[in-house]
Amino acid sequence: MRSTMPDFPLTLQHFLWRSTTLFPTKEIVTRRETGRHRYTYADFGRRVAQLAHALKELGVGPGDRVGTLAWNNYRHLELYFAAPCAGAVLHTLNPRLFPEHLEFVINDADDKVIFVDASLVPALQRIAKTLKGVKHFVVMTDGPSPNGELTPLTSYEELIANRETAYPWPDLDERDASAMCYTSGTTGKPKGVIYSHRSSVLHSFGIAIGGGIGLAESDSILPVVPMFHANAWGLAYGATMLGAKLVFPDRFLDPVSLIDLFREEGVTFTAGVPSVWIALLQHLDKTGTNLDGLRMFVGGSALSAGLYDGLTKHGIDTNQGWGMTETSPVAAVAAMKSYTPEGDRKHVRLKAGFPIAGVELRLANVDTGAPVPWDGKSVGEIQVRGTWVTAGYYRGVDAERFTADGWLRTGDVANVDPEGYIQIVDRTKDLVKSGGEWISSVELESAIMGHPKVLEAAVIGVPHPKWQERPVAYVVAKPEFRGAVTQAEIIEFLTPLVAKWWLPDEVRFVDEIPKTSVGKFDKKVIREQALKAPAAAHPSE
Repeated sequence: MRSTMPDFPLTLQHFLWRSTTLFPTKEIVTRRETGRHRYTYADFGRRVAQLAHALKELGVGPGDRVGTLAWNNYRHLELYFAAPCAGAVLHTLNPRLFPEHLEFVINDADDKVIFVDASLVPALQRIAKTLKGVKHFVVMTDGPSPNGELTPLTSYEELIANRETAYPWPDLDERDASAMCYTSGTTGKPKGVIYSHRSSVLHSFGIAIGGGIGLAESDSILPVVPMFHANAWGLAYGATMLGAKLVFPDRFLDPVSLIDLFREEGVTFTAGVPSVWIALLQHLDKTGTNLDGLRMFVGGSALSAGLYDGLTKHGIDTNQGWGMTETSPVAAVAAMKSYTPEGDRKHVRLKAGFPIAGVELRLANVDTGAPVPWDGKSVGEIQVRGTWVTAGYYRGVDAERFTADGWLRTGDVANVDPEGYIQIVDRTKDLVKSGGEWISSVELESAIMGHPKVLEAAVIGVPHPKWQERPVAYVVAKPEFRGAVTQAEIIEFLTPLVAKWWLPDEVRFVDEIPKTSVGKFDKKVIREQALKAPAAAHPSE
């Protein structure tokens, strides 16, 4: 028997209709160099239509890639909808990529038009002559286009001015591509992931519901996570679907600017990587500021106990999740179950969460691929599949990342408890193998960052003649303790927390830890630095 339900297409056009029709007076606010830009969803809808007309005039057709090199702002949101709703493919570009990687992803995706914020024009000018398929550049600025090496060049506002404020949106297949993102390229060339309208819609449902991130129309949502980082973790689409107020910080992510926005725009929910929240916490501690009632979602890297405790002290309800570009990106959230004792809140929130509705997960032995039980102890590689988990990369590269039965090999190593909560142990490439046993760099980092004098810590394995590898810790002390914390102090702090053979052979104090374009510790760079200064012999020798 078949159902009586129609095949109503799951496309982003529905979110555009819903936000502009049901919530026309709700606000979208953007921080600017001076003051703020604010308009309503009704205004937004009219400009999205004008932009769609402009894209058509520029020759952008079905399936053509539209690149964006932009910060979190209202114009970028307009592109999030105009391009895919018109049948094109949104391709968000990361301005923090090395020039050669930025050049590669633009050419590999075959971007036809690139929209660029005025402050990011220099990043494109450096590689403009090597971009093969780009036919037009559009500068997202209020005034006329600045002079430069990008040709042909048009101003965004001049491009959409005086155009019709309604658009005959085409019929789309829900499996058509809506957007594409590239991995950060820390181990080889970046790889493209193509999202469909269907996957983007379902991902928005998944993060919005309880058990997911949990969002509502009544929220005022400020995405600190960049809109070029896995589509802002789906928050721009999720918020628009719900008709929630959106607050964009543009490129102004310093603690003072963020706190002003949190307070003056009534922000109830925000999300970003730990490095931003570490800087915010330092400011909150220094000024004694509280942000009571703010819900904060942490992703990109693990939430440490010290960061959780510090933010909680200032009235922030902090949660975290796990995912990757390949999973759209949210795949798990550390939500509390109804029967979990309130006293276990911190224990739960310091885990990566359990799979949200729409995602399935299993553990596989790192060496053999055999199933690993969910007992909270046994460790294996996370493999996932689901409605918004990619089944391959653009152009078919790196096919070995996918199992024969269709699961994504994530490269993350974890244990999972009987309730389904994930405890990330490491990346497969970052595990330290010492004397035939695995040491988790992530667990060591978290333990070190629990020291009251430590701001950040990264752990890598370095070659050792006897033990194969030994852990070395790179530590950034809090500003007030620079030069006032020692290796012996760190080792003494760790001794009751980890096995003796896990203790780092050396603690190297540095001013900063190299990070990737999305704010994660760049262990490839750290390893290169470490090889120039080999680790000391293991203390047990």
